[in-house]
Amino acid sequence: MSAGPAAPAVEAVADIYNRIEQGVSSVVQGKPQVIRLALIALLAEGHLLVEDVPGVGKTMLAKSIARSIACSVRRVQFTPDLLPSDITGTTVYNAETHDWEFKPGAVFANIVLGDEINRAGPKTQSALLEAMEEHTVTVDGTTHSLAVPFMVVATQNPIELDGTYALPEAQRDRFMMRVTIGYPSSDAELQILNTHGAGDAATTLQPVATAQEIAGLIDVVKHLHAADALKEYVVGIVRATREHPAVELGCSPRAGLALLRAGRAAAACLGRDYVVPDDVKALAPHVLSHRLILTPDARMAEVTPESVIADVLGQVPIPRR
Repeated sequence: MSAGPAAPAVEAVADIYNRIEQGVSSVVQGKPQVIRLALIALLAEGHLLVEDVPGVGKTMLAKSIARSIACSVRRVQFTPDLLPSDITGTTVYNAETHDWEFKPGAVFANIVLGDEINRAGPKTQSALLEAMEEHTVTVDGTTHSLAVPFMVVATQNPIELDGTYALPEAQRDRFMMRVTIGYPSSDAELQILNTHGAGDAATTLQPVATAQEIAGLIDVVKHLHAADALKEYVVGIVRATREHPAVELGCSPRAGLALLRAGRAAAACLGRDYVVPDDVKALAPHVLSHRLILTPDARMAEVTPESVIADVLGQVPIPRR
């Protein structure tokens, strides 16, 4: 068994996590769990899909995380007329040099904010597939590498709203987590009026880490210890989603990898250098539910993906010492 990261390295992950979390919490009030999940996705080198109705702070959450890190940030406002080349870039002819030059698109940044991603057509949404999975972009036969770290934080309105398109299954599978913000409590809503009443509070945030530091923390998280029994637990959960009677298409092996990576990041954020089953169990609804496709009968019976994951977690035995 290879040695895991040293204790000081894990403590550095927890320290920077706490500093970013404190800053974001000063802007996004009353949603500590949502902020925690977003930062876990960042440190697990995953992508985040924030889904909810307009006006509850989806874009503010993404902006606050981006401003807390000294890195390159690009924002893409997804609209029906947005082209795939606007995201990936294009090759243009330079009349001065008499040569073709590549002009990078919006995806060439450490953090890409995709606002209202499901208001663009499926073809434009699919332009992110290669970038999100392989951290590369291929244009006109040439492959370009993306920066490290690279994270897509996309906001999405419920598909029942006018002018929205459902995300392709392949793209949903590339988001490590889907979170829902929900309406704030009355106390939190009062804090929002006090904090944001005079302007955009996110502009007051100062970076507490650099892109290079985050890249180093991601490398630490990758090497956190996960016991063989815990990996078997992850595999058991993923395979059980494929066998559930309400599920037409269950979770892919990519989902198991995402769940393990998220569990490692969650453990590191708590200053632990090993993963426990509770880490996996707490993250499974956020990592797996958006990847499920339910049967027509299950949808008619108003079965939800979250209830399926709850059933699976109740059935798969938890590993014991």
